[in-house]
Amino acid sequence: MSAIIDPAIVNKVEELRESLHRHNYRYYVLDDPEISDAEYDRMMQELIKLEAAWPELVSPDSPTARVGAPPLARFDTVAHSIPMLSLENSFSDENIIAFDERIRKHLAAGENILYTAEPKLDGLAVELVYEDGKMVTAATRGDGLSGELITTNVRTIQSVPLILQNSRRHAIPPYLEVRGEVFIGHDGFSRLNAERLDQNLSPFANPRNAAAGSLRQLDSTITAGRPLEIFFYGVGSVTGLSVDSHWDLLQALKNLGFRINPLIQPRLTIHRVLDLYRELSEKRYSLPYEIDGMVIKVDRLLYQQQLGSTSRSPRWAIAYKFEAVQATTIVDGIEVQVGRTGTLTPVARLQPVQIGGVTVSRATLHNEDEIRKKDIRIGDTVLVQRAGDVIPEVVKVIETKRSGIEEIFKMPSICPVCGAAVIREEGEVAVRCVNAECPAQIKERIRHFAAKGAFDIDGMGDKLIDQMVDKGLLTSYADIFQLDKNTIEDLERMGSKSAQNLIDAIENSRQITFGRFLYALGIRYAGEHVAGILADSFDHLDNLSQASRSDLEAIDGIGPTVAASVERFFQQPENRETVSRLLKRGVIIKYETGSKGELLKGK
Repeated sequence: MSAIIDPAIVNKVEELRESLHRHNYRYYVLDDPEISDAEYDRMMQELIKLEAAWPELVSPDSPTARVGAPPLARFDTVAHSIPMLSLENSFSDENIIAFDERIRKHLAAGENILYTAEPKLDGLAVELVYEDGKMVTAATRGDGLSGELITTNVRTIQSVPLILQNSRRHAIPPYLEVRGEVFIGHDGFSRLNAERLDQNLSPFANPRNAAAGSLRQLDSTITAGRPLEIFFYGVGSVTGLSVDSHWDLLQALKNLGFRINPLIQPRLTIHRVLDLYRELSEKRYSLPYEIDGMVIKVDRLLYQQQLGSTSRSPRWAIAYKFEAVQATTIVDGIEVQVGRTGTLTPVARLQPVQIGGVTVSRATLHNEDEIRKKDIRIGDTVLVQRAGDVIPEVVKVIETKRSGIEEIFKMPSICPVCGAAVIREEGEVAVRCVNAECPAQIKERIRHFAAKGAFDIDGMGDKLIDQMVDKGLLTSYADIFQLDKNTIEDLERMGSKSAQNLIDAIENSRQITFGRFLYALGIRYAGEHVAGILADSFDHLDNLSQASRSDLEAIDGIGPTVAASVERFFQQPENRETVSRLLKRGVIIKYETGSKGELLKGK
C-alpha cells in the first residue's frame, strides 16, 4: 500500500507548479518576468525534490517534465487530422501581385483583401494537441499527413506551455491542435557548437540541422540540453474557440499562453505587404534567429475556408522567399540520373563549396532546355544557390571566366543505365527512357514503394535494393513479398539475423491502409495527399481502377492532369498485373470506415 500523502505537501506541489507555469508565461511569452532567475531556480529545485520524494505526485504537465524522460526505443507516428500542407513559394513582387489577383478573382471581391504577414522561420514545423488545457501529444510535420510523436522532447522546450493560461477574452478550448515552428537562435547555436567542440564533437552545420536533430533525439534529456525555441503560427482542428480573422486567432493563442512572433503585422493591403517584405529583408541579419522569407496569409478566416487548398498547398497563403544564399564554383562534370518514371535528369557535379552552412557538391540542372537556356558547359565557373535555401541549383554561368576548353553537354540518345532508346514527347521538356524494365526505374520504384509514407519496410535500404535488382531477385516491387531468408542472407553485408529482420519487416508491412497503398504504387502526380483524397473517395480498389477520367475530375482536389494519370495507370495491363500480384502475395488493404466512395457508386 502506498503511504498517505500529507495534504499540505500536495497543496505545496500544486502551488509551485502553478507559480512556475505563470512565470514561464511571463518570461517567454510576455517578455515581462516578475522574479529573478535565481528565485525561479529555487522554486524549480524545491518542486523537483518534492516529486522525487513523492513519485505519486509526478505529472506529465509538471514544469519538471522539461528535464526529459527515459530514452525511447523509437518514435511512433500519428496522423494529422488536417494535413500540414507546404506553402507555394514566390520570389518576386510580380508573383505576389498575381497571388492577390487570383485571390480576388476566386472570391469575386471588389474591395482590397487584407493580409497578415509573418516572418518565415528556417526551423521545423510541429503540431501540439491540447485537451482541456493540457498538452497531451506533439508531432513533427513529417510528410504533411502524419508525423513522428515527439511529445516528451517538445515538453522540454521552455517556451511551450504545458498547461494553457486562463484568459478573460477566451475560454480554454476543450480541444486544440496548435502549430508552430521550432528553431535555435544565433546565440544558442553558437553556445551549442562551442560546447560540442569542447567535448570533441563535430559542430552542427547550421541552426536548422541542429534543431531538427535535437527534436529527433530518442533520449529527451539530450533535447532538454539544447537551446530550442518556438513561435506558434496557426491551428489544425479546434473546438470552443471562436474568432473571425487570422490575427484574432494569433491574439487568442497568445492569451492562452502561446508565444507569437512580435514581428507579425496584421490587416495589410497587398502593397503594404510588399513594403514590409523589403523592411524585413533589410533587418533579417540583425534578428536573433534565421528567417528565409515572409509568409503572407489572407486574414479573414471565412475567405480562407472559401479559397480552400490544392493537393499541395493552401490557396490563401504564400511564402515570399528572400534571395537565396549563393556561391561560385566549377562544374567538374554532368551526370544523368534516371527516375522511377523514366525521366532523365542532368545533375551538375561541382567542386565542393559552402553555401549557407552546407557543403554543396551537386546541383540539379532540371532538363536539357534549362542547360541550353543558361548555356552551362562542363568546366564552366558558375553561380550556385540553394533555391528556397534548400535545393542546390545553378543560377548562371560566369562567362568571363571561360578559357575556351569548356565542353558542351549533350543529353544521351539512349538510357545511360539500360541502353534503351529515350524519347521526348511533344509538349514536354522531359526526356524519358521507354524501357519499363530499366533497372534504374525499377530501383527507384522499389525505393518509393518501401519508403516511409508507403509500405515503410525497415531495412530496405538503397544499397540492398541495388543488389537485389542487379542480381535479378527483384524485377518489380511485387517481388518483395516472395523474398525468403536464405536468399537474402547470401547477399553482401547480410547475415542470418539481418535477413530475418528484413523478412519480419516485410511481413509486418503486408497490412496497409488504402491511401498508403495507392501512394506506394508510384502513380505519376499522385503524391501522399492525392492518394489520401482518392482513398477517401472510393470504398474499394476495384471501384477506383474502373473509374473514368470524368469520375476522377469530379472529386474535389483532383484536376485533369492527375485524373488522366490515374486513369492511364489502371488501364495499363502491366500495372494491373503488378497490383494483382501484390494482392495474391498476401498484401491486405485496410479500407477506412466512413469512406466517401458511396458518392461515386453507379456514376
